Amino acid sequence: MLTVRGVSKRYGSVLANDGIDLTLNAGEVHALLGENGAGKSTLSKIIYGYTRPDAGEILLGGEPARLRSPRDARALGIGMVFQNFMLIPALSVLENVALFLKDLPLVLDQEGIAGRIRAIGGRFGLQVDPHALVRQLSVGDRQKVEILKLLLAEARILIFDEPTKVLAPHEVEGLFQVFAALKAEGYAILFITHKLREVVACADRITVLRQGRVAGGFGPGEAQVGTLVKMMFGESGGEAPAAMAPVGGGTQPILELRGASARGAGSETTLQGLNLTIHEGEVLGLAGVSGSGQKELGDLILGLRPLTGGNRWFRGEDASSWSIARLRERGVAFVPEDALAMAAVPGMSVRENLSLGTGAVYRRGLAVDWRALEAAMGASFEALAFPMPPLDSPIAALSGGNLQRVVIAREMAHGPSLIIALYPTRGLDARSAASVRDLLRRARDGGAGVLFISEDLEELAEMSDRLLVLFQGALVGEFPRGSWRLEDVGRLMTGSEEVAGV
Repeated sequence: MLTVRGVSKRYGSVLANDGIDLTLNAGEVHALLGENGAGKSTLSKIIYGYTRPDAGEILLGGEPARLRSPRDARALGIGMVFQNFMLIPALSVLENVALFLKDLPLVLDQEGIAGRIRAIGGRFGLQVDPHALVRQLSVGDRQKVEILKLLLAEARILIFDEPTKVLAPHEVEGLFQVFAALKAEGYAILFITHKLREVVACADRITVLRQGRVAGGFGPGEAQVGTLVKMMFGESGGEAPAAMAPVGGGTQPILELRGASARGAGSETTLQGLNLTIHEGEVLGLAGVSGSGQKELGDLILGLRPLTGGNRWFRGEDASSWSIARLRERGVAFVPEDALAMAAVPGMSVRENLSLGTGAVYRRGLAVDWRALEAAMGASFEALAFPMPPLDSPIAALSGGNLQRVVIAREMAHGPSLIIALYPTRGLDARSAASVRDLLRRARDGGAGVLFISEDLEELAEMSDRLLVLFQGALVGEFPRGSWRLEDVGRLMTGSEEVAGV
């Protein structure tokens, strides 16, 4: 159905895509893998018409396609489901779908559109109430609306960019069932993900990108996780670092929230009477689907969000009114949900961004000791096994994964005593994500407390000494290590049901 032939795209000195060839066939799931900066996002944006290639062409049904914009792509039957959903929360499912239709009339035939939504939903396992407001839907149902938008707009080639990152395990299984139904009716699916086991489980074919080029591919049943890792990083790249043995949490609390509440503004989530303790030498995992209050919790701990009730304690002192600067000076590191928006200044260089949040460590009067800073940050990058990006480059020019690496290296450079990590491996390839987890475990073993927030339950199971579950701003479950089933946690995350004994 679609052929990518010799596609190249350069951004300054960076060759993001270098002569890439790819085919998408009817009735298949084709997975696209690669480490950060391998060119996956650039290629998907070219196919969707968001970015124009410098060389090469896209063929549809063997004929050259002019893709000057996403509108052109949609007109030719290409649709894309982005990581961040493109829905209007205040509108209904029906209204969101109607905005995407090719034949949108001046006056909506609401019952007609609702009938089409029900028919397509029943056909592909995408059942959702057409008249429900999007803001009232679960994350899994919102994803169904995104897919329904494409199907009713007559897309036949569907691009999914990290579609499972916000889903609980039973919702992931449901998505793969949708994939199977779409395949059976001849749709072509391009599946972009960092979760290698999901690729092995559901993909018919796999293409691996490395440094902007096609490193190789696999047919049905040919690929294994170890083989994919080697192809993504090369034979000398090595396997992901081995997991370290877990240790029990310490007895001394570093941070305590006692009945802590905070008001959410607009679409934000209100936090309700949270009781939470992070001990020395402990990784406290926090599970929850997107929008359950994870960002608001991080802001509350760091002092970005004022308490409306309860208290925040730090090492036995009431820190409810402490400033952000005071918490940072006491050794609190913070990896935020959105690195570019909250942890970097886009107009500054990588070097300048590495100096942020370090207080007076590198100041010599009115000057900055750049040599000392570069040495310390170089050691931090080395500990993470991350390549240090060019220090004079604008930080906004980095890929999302490389920007995440910079923020993590900076925050971990000075041996923090408390690490608040919101999705620290999001956007990272398998090897980089393993390096981050390994460093956090070493910090834990050295006596630091870690709040590890992730939407990947397998990652949480690997990392957490204790696991809390957050749903709609409230803590709804707590499990000691090794005592939870992923399915039970997933259902608590989505409010599907209560788990006995929790």
